[in-house]
Amino acid sequence: MKKIFLVEDDLSLINGLSFAIKKQGYDLDIARTYCEVDTIWADGKYDLVILDVSLPDGSGFDICKKIRQTSKVPIIFLTAADEETDIIMGLDIGGDDYITKPFKLAVFMSRINALLRRSNDFVQDETELCSNHIKMLLLKSEVYKDDKQLELTASEYKLLRLFMENPNQVLSSEQILCQLWDCNESYVDSNTLTVYIRRLRTKIEDDASAPKRIITVRRMGYKWNATD
Repeated sequence: MKKIFLVEDDLSLINGLSFAIKKQGYDLDIARTYCEVDTIWADGKYDLVILDVSLPDGSGFDICKKIRQTSKVPIIFLTAADEETDIIMGLDIGGDDYITKPFKLAVFMSRINALLRRSNDFVQDETELCSNHIKMLLLKSEVYKDDKQLELTASEYKLLRLFMENPNQVLSSEQILCQLWDCNESYVDSNTLTVYIRRLRTKIEDDASAPKRIITVRRMGYKWNATD
């Protein structure tokens, strides 16, 4: 059974989400404050984390940063903060999705299911991928650059794997979005993908402002520039 960790302080929203999540067959733990997160959270225990940004005693952004120190678990932000700067910050610090209130419960559950499904799709029995001094140990979900381990989020890991499995092949934004998310999920757009690409480049490129590994192909998309 998949286990989800929900961090939310609105009791009425907790009740609705709890019913919907458990109805889908998922197990659920709930924290209503930053302090409760420290008490309940256990690395490796959860398959998905849902974080409210504004909590009575802290910020969901800070919780995300703390989780990312030890875990690649998929993280969804659920918040009323809908400013572009907030969305970019949430994705940049390691969030995999960002949902603003108010929202439709059916769409919210679809996004949970899609993120869990995509995470499962990337757990396969291959061993490793190597290219351009980047090595992915697929069974361990570890990535190394010049033998130094990189800290990637779940979405960054999946995006890098997609590129490395298709070396020197131009992938359009639509192809990438369909591979990493469901094609009919129009709420994941090219602007979001641009943020993911930029964030990944800062971790794998020698100079993110002049990328040599993930190349932008004007008006076409992106490609993994495999030179070895």
